[in-house]
Amino acid sequence: MNNSFDQPVKLDQIGQGLRVELVASQGERAEIARRLDLVSLDRLEAHALLSRDADRVHVEGRVQASLGQACVVTGEPVAAYVDEPFAVDFLPEPSIGRADEEIELGPDDCDTMFHDGSTVDLGAAVVDSLALALDPYPRSAGAEATLKEAGVISEEEAGPFAALAALRDKLGKQP
Repeated sequence: MNNSFDQPVKLDQIGQGLRVELVASQGERAEIARRLDLVSLDRLEAHALLSRDADRVHVEGRVQASLGQACVVTGEPVAAYVDEPFAVDFLPEPSIGRADEEIELGPDDCDTMFHDGSTVDLGAAVVDSLALALDPYPRSAGAEATLKEAGVISEEEAGPFAALAALRDKLGKQP
């Protein structure tokens, strides 16, 4: 995938430790906002410590962002701030197998990305970490009223004891 925040770091620069500070430009933020379906991305910064052990590059850092997401109910902008740690291991790209070959991933493989043998794309790791930190269901202050007006009931009203509570209320009101 074409990365809108291309931040290559050469493997031979990493050694036992390399600190990197990243700040996305206005153009990069606009492209990332489009890609992640954000209303706005006013700030995106990250700092990371990279270390290398043979072909494996370990990255630990923190991503910080000020952004706006669309409310899932009203579509109104919802301001959000992300301040999340991240950790990623970059490994050499696997050899190409058969097209129908299944690849088994374990729990430790979920924070793994690949490098081409000469550079790692730190920007891709930062954008992916930001995407994972976003609220999947942002709600504006007016979301609850809009849902109620549309006839959508809350979880409490739809829960397993809601019918019993309604029956109790109905029986309690009979003469």
